[in-house]
Amino acid sequence: MRFIVNGQHVEAVFDLRTSLLDLLRDHLGLSGSKKGCNQGACGACTVLVDGERINACLALAVQYQDRAINTVEGLSEPGALHPLQSAFLEHDGFQCGYCTPGQLCSAIAMAAELSRGVPSAVTVDLAAETIALSHDELRERMSGNLCRCGAYNGIVEAITETFSPQKSAQEAA
Repeated sequence: MRFIVNGQHVEAVFDLRTSLLDLLRDHLGLSGSKKGCNQGACGACTVLVDGERINACLALAVQYQDRAINTVEGLSEPGALHPLQSAFLEHDGFQCGYCTPGQLCSAIAMAAELSRGVPSAVTVDLAAETIALSHDELRERMSGNLCRCGAYNGIVEAITETFSPQKSAQEAA
């Protein structure tokens, strides 16, 4: 079967019952995405498929043939971290680091959802063309990613710094 993983075309032969997470980790050697609960409850396995976040532990790999799959390994350019990865380091947005890959992928997809005007369960105005990255919006949208170490304050600070409109306005000045 053919896949596009982190921009690279790859082929793999595996049992059709293999999850996307197991394909990435066990067959392609991409160990960044983690197997936490293996039930879709913790978000440690979050990856991006065509820019949308999914729990790779719940997805059969065969469903994602010829689609753009991005893992944490594909977020940065050689020699340079993604701005969100740098912010995680700066704000201590990780402790053991186990949840960090899923948090990073989820936050990048969350920012894309906001830019498209996709509402969440706490969005007040469903007809609004733009949705602010408020504290409540951020917490709701990231609620599927758990951190057992409790690094939430650093995670929130890193995401806010990276994706808040105030930061973009300051950079433009």
